[in-house]
Amino acid sequence: MWRRLFVGLLALAGLAACTPTARDNRDCQGADTRSDPANCGACGHACAAMEACNAGACQASRCTPGAHEDCYTGPESTKNVGACHGGQRTCETSGDWGACAGELLPVAEICGNAIDENCSGQADEDEDQDGDGFSTCEGDCCDTTADCGSPNLVNPGAFDASGNNVDDDCDGTIDNVTAADCDTGLASNSSDPMDYAKALDLCRTATETDGRWGVISANWSLADGTLTPALDSRSIRAAFGANVTPRGGHALAEISSGKAADADDSNPSYDAAWSSPMSTVSGCPADWVAAHNGSLPNAPGCQAPASGTANDSVMLTLRVRVPTNAQSFSLSTNFFSSEYPEWVCSAYNDFFVVLLDSTWTGTPANPGDKNLATYTAANGMKYPVGVNLAKDDTGLFNQCVNGHTGCRTSTLPPTTLCQSTEQLAGTGLDTAAAGSCDADSLTGGGTGWLTTSGNVVGGEIITLRIAIWDTSDANLDSLAVIDNFKWAVTASEPGTIVD
Repeated sequence: MWRRLFVGLLALAGLAACTPTARDNRDCQGADTRSDPANCGACGHACAAMEACNAGACQASRCTPGAHEDCYTGPESTKNVGACHGGQRTCETSGDWGACAGELLPVAEICGNAIDENCSGQADEDEDQDGDGFSTCEGDCCDTTADCGSPNLVNPGAFDASGNNVDDDCDGTIDNVTAADCDTGLASNSSDPMDYAKALDLCRTATETDGRWGVISANWSLADGTLTPALDSRSIRAAFGANVTPRGGHALAEISSGKAADADDSNPSYDAAWSSPMSTVSGCPADWVAAHNGSLPNAPGCQAPASGTANDSVMLTLRVRVPTNAQSFSLSTNFFSSEYPEWVCSAYNDFFVVLLDSTWTGTPANPGDKNLATYTAANGMKYPVGVNLAKDDTGLFNQCVNGHTGCRTSTLPPTTLCQSTEQLAGTGLDTAAAGSCDADSLTGGGTGWLTTSGNVVGGEIITLRIAIWDTSDANLDSLAVIDNFKWAVTASEPGTIVD
């Protein structure tokens, strides 16, 4: 008898243990055991009051599923003011409130229609209470501290900074920072300087008077601002070589003291010798030279250039209105030269400059000579971006082969700072040139990706000059890749560092 009783008890226990699982609802057909609070995880397993069924588990809910209530997600001071009004939200089966359906939130004021769209209590007001140069009728969605924390930084002249949960540019969407998409379909041999602004990911244009940020004008010249450079000294590419691809958008800009092309390029075509005289001669940027007392700067301890002439030069000049909320910008830059390794620290070196004219007087200060393409070492020594970065322990010239450098004009210790030749692949600079300085020498080398930054004043018009040229002669070419222009809401440390 005891044995029969024990077996019976086991049978009852087995029935309890065999309660259907979340995937077995044969006894409660039609129930979703992952979300049904009456059959949560199993048929007949009901959640307690104020619990919801989430993924087959009972959890405390914030509302009773199916309940309704009034709602409004805008600033409380704008509720039922002007065009703004609340809506209703419904508690979902998860126990969470759904979207506030039917509400109308403040938007930029549209003048002349007798409607108070920004829900300020006054229709068609055309005021600029924060003094940022934009009135409500001009699209300023934040004109007082009642609207947002920093009204002078929020207006149609601002850029939408990432991650601050603010609609900085008043376009109706918060944090809508998207990748640049204005640089598709650009001709590789375009001569239009505005195309090169697009290749840098400067997608917006502006006028002298409209107050919004963007490129106002662009032009080509030689290094001193005169005449026109050779067409082949500039190009827009989807890549430089096999591994140097855009850091932003879909294309990058190239400028060169020879042909702006890699081993597989056309329009313009490649020069395997990396030594294409472009037959242009000019002065160097006059204000930059004047800042150095009439001579050209050089890396510490290196030979001075033999002349102040810019051979085979090309310069892109951009006039840009700065967003009202920006304090700095950055560019991705990458410098390549066929002067490596033989002519390191010699009088024959190519210059690459990024000259900024800005009214910024804050801290950190922009360089006195305006050139952002300069590396400042920990000991305060300054190195213009170029092949001479390979001389000392800068770490900025690292796409190369270790070994002797400067062997044509001087004796330098062998460099051990080369990290890779990955970014030389397919450029032509990766071609073996045994005996140039060492048995393992290549045709050239490069810096790898660098970040070049400068400080600006919100709303001002800056001038940015980006140039490259040969010094002392017109032989052996260098090339700079430029891309990924970005604004920032905080000041930067001006100059150039490893990306």
